[in-house]
Amino acid sequence: MDQQAAQRAREYVDRVYRADSRRVLATLIRLLGDFDLAEEALHDAFAAAMVQWPRDGVPDNPRAWLVSAGRFKVIDGLRKRARFDASLAEIAERLYAETNDPALLNEQAVEDDQLRLIFTCCHPALSADAQIALTLREVCGLTTEEIAHAFLSAPSTVAQRIVRAKAKIRGAQIPYQVPSRSELPERLEAVLHVVYLVFNEGYSASSGAALTRHDLSGEAIRLGRLLVGLLAEPEAVGLLALMLLQESRRGARTTTDGDLVLLDDQDRSLWNRDQIAEGSALVQRALASRRFGPYALQASIAAVHADALSATDTDWTEIVGLYDVLLRADPSPVIELNRAAAVAMRDGAAAGLALIDALFERGELQDYHLAHSARAEMCRRLGRTDEARTAYRRALALARQEPERRFLEKRLSGLAGE
Repeated sequence: MDQQAAQRAREYVDRVYRADSRRVLATLIRLLGDFDLAEEALHDAFAAAMVQWPRDGVPDNPRAWLVSAGRFKVIDGLRKRARFDASLAEIAERLYAETNDPALLNEQAVEDDQLRLIFTCCHPALSADAQIALTLREVCGLTTEEIAHAFLSAPSTVAQRIVRAKAKIRGAQIPYQVPSRSELPERLEAVLHVVYLVFNEGYSASSGAALTRHDLSGEAIRLGRLLVGLLAEPEAVGLLALMLLQESRRGARTTTDGDLVLLDDQDRSLWNRDQIAEGSALVQRALASRRFGPYALQASIAAVHADALSATDTDWTEIVGLYDVLLRADPSPVIELNRAAAVAMRDGAAAGLALIDALFERGELQDYHLAHSARAEMCRRLGRTDEARTAYRRALALARQEPERRFLEKRLSGLAGE
């Protein structure tokens, strides 16, 4: 293989890692029955691919090649270490016998592995926080820091949750399988929350140079479709609708330079109308069931935005009413903050500011940069320049995403002469 072909092969390995590494990991966990062994196998498989694919060419089925290579690397490693620990030889031979059936690598089984892994990570034997942290780490590959941002928690706390969750799965021998249909509804809430957090990290990255991470939001939508196909519960349908409606705005949310564009300023001709049509139809499907919950309600709010041809056409009265219902169904300070922003659009900045200040007075969202940014915007609109500066500075101190930081810096700069 010439130098150019070898370089293309190495670049292809990188693309496969970004696109398929979590699927490969899920299959390795199924075959090896252990998170740590599977992660070791994943790294060994991609290391082998970086050596062999540029030399021998890319295999016809890269994902199956990686799974097989990782599995055999682990088994070989266990056999070599068996001279120091005889029990490892037995484990190696058992893994070889149990995973040497080609049927275990059929395409449908591999496609379903991430769904199996989600339900394993979200087993009721684990705490709710551990379920979500483990799934975000293992299924979607988020870093501990990204998960900590989603939890508004410390990275060390999240790391401990993940370690304890893996130990619990291993010690309790939690099965790697999708629950029976009778068990699915009670297990679904945690799974939906996981998918929702994954999408949020993709829709608005917690840190870094880019506003969004299409790999994560796309993965969340794919997992949402799997869940709807498996169990057409209204809230699964509602979540998929919400993700599609939010994702439809991706092309308008940043400038060509990657700067943040607020919803009111977006070029709505850039919104993806196919995703809006699909999402809106799913909203109606969820609402028609009369068994909908918070995700379907959030999707309904997104649908109202999608229906407006311009920012001035937005039906803020309907949006505030939907937030009122949402707060009763799922009370949270972040939803209160979003409702305050909607009230400000309907009734004026002073009304929205009063609601945000009430949140702060209760001690809520003190470390949430979007709350301070929202307060700064209300103060700016009201001409309370000093308060706006203070709030923007606090938001800037908390923000870790570069497009948001640039936006806040521009807002502060715009207040310099006032």
